[in-house]
Amino acid sequence: MNGLLRRLRRNAGQLLFERRYGVRTAGTVNLEELGLAAEDRVYYSPSSWRALRRTLRRNEITDSDVFLDLGSGMGRMVLAAARYPFRRVIGVELAEELHEIARDNVAHTRLRLRCDDIELVRSDALAYRIPDDVTVVYMNNPFRGPVFTAVIGNLIASVDAHPRPVRLIYFNPAEARFLQETGRFRHLRTIAQPRHKPGSVFGLTSVYQLTTAHIP
Repeated sequence: MNGLLRRLRRNAGQLLFERRYGVRTAGTVNLEELGLAAEDRVYYSPSSWRALRRTLRRNEITDSDVFLDLGSGMGRMVLAAARYPFRRVIGVELAEELHEIARDNVAHTRLRLRCDDIELVRSDALAYRIPDDVTVVYMNNPFRGPVFTAVIGNLIASVDAHPRPVRLIYFNPAEARFLQETGRFRHLRTIAQPRHKPGSVFGLTSVYQLTTAHIP
């Protein structure tokens, strides 16, 4: 009962926060409802509003950094990132319905944003070309298996073509083992949400540094 009461209070707090700032990002959406169900795609459920604040220090970001959220949904992390001094913030989302809600959230939010260059792209992450200036990538377990492998391959190829430091912030890191097996992602830290269940990846946020390829 205590756990239920805590969840209800937390959900009520989020709804009050969103109402105050004129956004709508809460709720879970099954991809079947959107006609996008596939084995490697994961249902939409937003990250905690505190996910970035817990894992990304403001003094680590400058106005030369660019943020990319792959699977940006209704735009919660796009808005959270825009409260940092990023030069540009990008959200990529496949579902048209979620993409349109994100556009409305960005247009009408009353949050105090430090970055006013926000780009929302409706695209399959597999087809999206990662910009050469992206330095922070965020993912909330939007896909797994071959799709995840291909997207990470695209990210590595982008860094190899245009060497630069890139951090990956991975919420609910279901494919953490694959990242380690590439030999290209150095684990920096993992932070657990309150009441995280030991042994589960859900409720964890892992931060990685993507290393550049060794060129003899």
